[in-house]
Amino acid sequence: MFIDLPSELEADLVGHSLPPWRLDGPFLAKSTMDEYRIELTATPWFEEVAATLHHSLNGENGGYAVLRLGSLAKALGADDRFLRLVTAFAAEVAVPFSPFPRWPLWKDIGVKVGKDPGKSSGIGYNALHMDLVNGSLPPDYTTLLCVRPDPLGGGPSILSDPHAAVARLSENSRALLAEPAYHYGTFFDLHGVGAEYKPFPVLDGIDPGGFVRFTAKMLERSPLGRAHADAARELADELVRGQVSFMLQPGDYLIVNQRRFLHGREALHIGQETVPVADRRLLLQVFLRAGAASGPAA
Repeated sequence: MFIDLPSELEADLVGHSLPPWRLDGPFLAKSTMDEYRIELTATPWFEEVAATLHHSLNGENGGYAVLRLGSLAKALGADDRFLRLVTAFAAEVAVPFSPFPRWPLWKDIGVKVGKDPGKSSGIGYNALHMDLVNGSLPPDYTTLLCVRPDPLGGGPSILSDPHAAVARLSENSRALLAEPAYHYGTFFDLHGVGAEYKPFPVLDGIDPGGFVRFTAKMLERSPLGRAHADAARELADELVRGQVSFMLQPGDYLIVNQRRFLHGREALHIGQETVPVADRRLLLQVFLRAGAASGPAA
């Protein structure tokens, strides 16, 4: 699931300067996607890497990938040139978009020591979840670009296959999780993710391509009946039992197929208040919507 770029491709990409992107509403404009693709498919090894990326995300036993772009980040710095190249790779998977009108295409996820520790920008354990779980049309992919890891060494990413976890549950628990009894979070001023879905079933569709609409945070922050809470807690335990973890390095680009994997993060190392804000962990996030303009088939 870790994809290194061939040295020839890295050398060629350092010399590329893609034009600024354009948006069509919340989505990256098709004209920009076409422009980026024409530019980069002329580069040796680009299409091979894109095909490997597709297979890692959508092929049998796939579901997530980490594109190792550290050498590019070091050569170019975390500036617009580098971010446009990352956007071009994202556009090979699906259509990049931002559901948040008040944010640019890429959203900063920094570290705020005074925030709820369980939030993405908090310092605590960020439990396994699906992003925008309460939208009727959640992003097909969520992606995170590591600009800086935790300088104190904490915060490894965690991922787990929810379909494998569900298969280990009792028939009664699966039946409860298929009922629209769950809800989590607020929903306002969002674009491109449908309408609010409340209440929702955790098992959203019986086919393997359906979402498992789960966030462990709803166990503590949403009122649930005992039976439904117990079923969700059983699923949470199975997810943790089957999780994998790894530390993102500068330039690592994590892409998660939300129909196949849930993601989260272990707690950051203690002592974050001693780290200058400019040196704290920093990720950039963009979401992807599958569609006809999302590049070659897997």
